[in-house]
Amino acid sequence: MKAVVAVAGNGLTRLIEVDSPVPDDDEVLIDVSAISVNRGELHRLRGAQPGWRPGWDFAGTVAASRCHDRTSFIPGQRVFGIAGGGGAWAEQVVVPADHLAPLPADLDDEIATALPVAGLTAQRVLRLAGKLPGRHLLVTGAAGGVGRFAVQLAAEAGAEVTAVVRDEARAAGLTELGSHRVVTDLRLLTRDYDVVLESVGGASMESALDLVAREGLVVSFGNSARIPATLPVARFYPKQAVLRGYYLLDDIVTHPPARDLATLAHLAARGSLRVDIDMVLGIEALPQVLCALSDRLIAGKAVLRMR
Repeated sequence: MKAVVAVAGNGLTRLIEVDSPVPDDDEVLIDVSAISVNRGELHRLRGAQPGWRPGWDFAGTVAASRCHDRTSFIPGQRVFGIAGGGGAWAEQVVVPADHLAPLPADLDDEIATALPVAGLTAQRVLRLAGKLPGRHLLVTGAAGGVGRFAVQLAAEAGAEVTAVVRDEARAAGLTELGSHRVVTDLRLLTRDYDVVLESVGGASMESALDLVAREGLVVSFGNSARIPATLPVARFYPKQAVLRGYYLLDDIVTHPPARDLATLAHLAARGSLRVDIDMVLGIEALPQVLCALSDRLIAGKAVLRMR
């Protein structure tokens, strides 16, 4: 089968022939039809050893299953899921059964493959915040995949959402998704926020710690700027606020995502969760997509067809 592999620690990839994977007990072999690209994979590729196999999000059909419950997944069944160990940018991938969910009949593979990493991250960082009705929530990097889902899920739960984006062009559509306010400069904000979802790092992270309310919560789940942040200790600790880190690929090991994936698919299928896809291309366009992602030219998600 064909699979994407890292050439060296410089972000370059190749599509080559490799051996097909073989499922173990309670694993499922998937014929992959579509994958989506995340910033995390881009960062991993820049430091990867030659031969490393990237890829987390995928959709496709069951080729074979070794589940003890023979009715869980059957050959030909449409599914989507997350390969926490990578390797999904391939014609076939093997994952644990509890990292998969069936696809509703009216949900396209291209839409489904955009859900796992971004949707699960948004869903789970919001869960850390507890009850949201009436609370003020700040989302940095709101134009990205996680940000767009977080805005929608938080607004639907009753929070008043402020979205932060890099420029006016990337602000398009965020009000329709549920943002009460969209800004391009954190210095424009004067109120304190009960919950801050922070994924940019650097100065954005420093501002997040400064803008959180007394006994509020800051969840850091990314560093897209790849810039260290300085903790404003004198302004932060008197608030008795909480700074919490979150990393999805660790979380799904202890809390398998099958049920949450099914929820996301249900929301997307009924139109309650909009999936903004910026581009759908063939896998041969991966180098161009990675460049566009690096240059922040993608609003929402980029999807590539494997077949």
